[in-house]
Amino acid sequence: MGAPAIVIASAHHADVLAEAFARYEREYDVCVVSDEVTAKARAKERLGSGHQVALFVIDTDHDQDKLYALIGGTRKAVPTARRLVVSHISRFREDNQTFRHAVAAGKVDALLLMPQGPRDEEFHGAVGELLNEWNATVAAPVVENVRIITPEKDALTRELLDYLGRIGMPAGVHHPESEVGREVMAACPEDEGRWPVVSSLVGWCGHCPSVRALANQLYGRPDDIEVDGVVDLVVVGAGPAGLAASVYASSEGLSTVCLEAEAIGGQAGTSSMIRNYLGFPRGISGMRLAQRARGQALRFGTRFFTGWPATGLTPAGGDGQPGHHVVHTDGGDVHARSVLIATGVVYRRLGVESLEELVGRGVYYGAAMAAARELAGDHVVIVGGGNSAGQAAVHAARFASHVTIVVRRPDLTATMSSYLINEIEWNPRITVRGSTRVVDGGPDDVGHLAWLDMEDVVSGAHERVEARGLFLLLGAAPECGWLPESVLLDDNGFVLTGRDIPRERWIDDLPPTDLATTLPGIFATGDIRSGSMKRVASATGEGASVVSLVHTWLEGQPA
Repeated sequence: MGAPAIVIASAHHADVLAEAFARYEREYDVCVVSDEVTAKARAKERLGSGHQVALFVIDTDHDQDKLYALIGGTRKAVPTARRLVVSHISRFREDNQTFRHAVAAGKVDALLLMPQGPRDEEFHGAVGELLNEWNATVAAPVVENVRIITPEKDALTRELLDYLGRIGMPAGVHHPESEVGREVMAACPEDEGRWPVVSSLVGWCGHCPSVRALANQLYGRPDDIEVDGVVDLVVVGAGPAGLAASVYASSEGLSTVCLEAEAIGGQAGTSSMIRNYLGFPRGISGMRLAQRARGQALRFGTRFFTGWPATGLTPAGGDGQPGHHVVHTDGGDVHARSVLIATGVVYRRLGVESLEELVGRGVYYGAAMAAARELAGDHVVIVGGGNSAGQAAVHAARFASHVTIVVRRPDLTATMSSYLINEIEWNPRITVRGSTRVVDGGPDDVGHLAWLDMEDVVSGAHERVEARGLFLLLGAAPECGWLPESVLLDDNGFVLTGRDIPRERWIDDLPPTDLATTLPGIFATGDIRSGSMKRVASATGEGASVVSLVHTWLEGQPA
């Protein structure tokens, strides 16, 4: 496959844009044209010759009708490409007002001021972000940090790919008889017949039985967690709340350990694009946000242990552990003066047996971004009405011929952010079916999802539809089974904190601090906390603010 194309359409500033994009010509096929007809023709030529189109750059100097036709036509011709609208300084203020809604609705990915001279790094930083996002979600990786060898892409293989996508690690799947497959199997012949076999650049090669095994190997995990002495804070869960707490705690001098069962970033790490997070006007993927936060926390000294879920918590004073708490995992224990519960939530199960049997073969819990690429031209159904479901639908619509969002409520207004609702309403590939639920489904001849039965929850009417993909984002189910009974939960299993704790559990008739639990020195933030907003920004804010409470607690404890 040839170099991916950048197609630039400008009627009057082609020379300026050609000069600005000259720096990309080494790795991209940069094509500059003057009108919308030629732009679409060039894109189709590139696609026909085996190239992909990564980016359309559209100058606003076109006639308005032709400009709108160009924007809409590029999306129809290459839905996976990013679309950047550029405006000359003489009309930027006017264009900013004109295209503000188009950017908010996702019709275009960004509006930028045309470069005013060489080394306009603000402009190129934005272009780099768009190309980075395209490369992470659409392009086949040029360098594969991980290679998966298997005769068929089964459920486990797809789970491994999804995990690798969440941690931002390029990966490829190869048949054992392919050139790459033979090369990998020559290095680990003892594992032939036990699929999948995984080879990584860190030097590991062998049969991989689970996502957890892959996580342990990729991060160079020892057999046991090794933490000397008692740390100031152990954070259980590396979602937005846990990452924020890790950054702020370690930056303020607290010895901090963060435990994560699977992928750093948690559920938020599966979001293809978060557009309402402060400081990222063009949006940021959950994976990028998580990896940046992890790097920040590492810089300040946080130690991460990935692939080891917490299995228990012994409070201070229990089992002969005076003065500190013990968080247990299968890989070892962490002794800490304070603990932050930031394990987040998992998606609730649908409970339809026929569909549970197809998990990994067209049915997925969560966004499963890697799986969306395989559904090009197919009908995809998203079940769920939260922001994660909306983001999954927008991402899937870049590949699928049509996406249906199914919710039991009449519409999305009560559960989804307005900006996402607007983007979904505009997107011609997405339909919302309110007052509906999925009640059955079945496979094709090879065992992959082929059809779904929908039920109208008001009338009880049933309809069977063809569908090759079903993504289930059904709301929050807390994971608190590892906590002792002394950590009080609400009726739905979420951790109670602050004034939500019943008065009879207060000490000296004073309520616990806002993020404190019923156990002194144990705090909770993010989605696991009863009454939380279930938003990335609020979880991050709680993770940052809990550090001052931890400081106050530690000041009153013996060293």
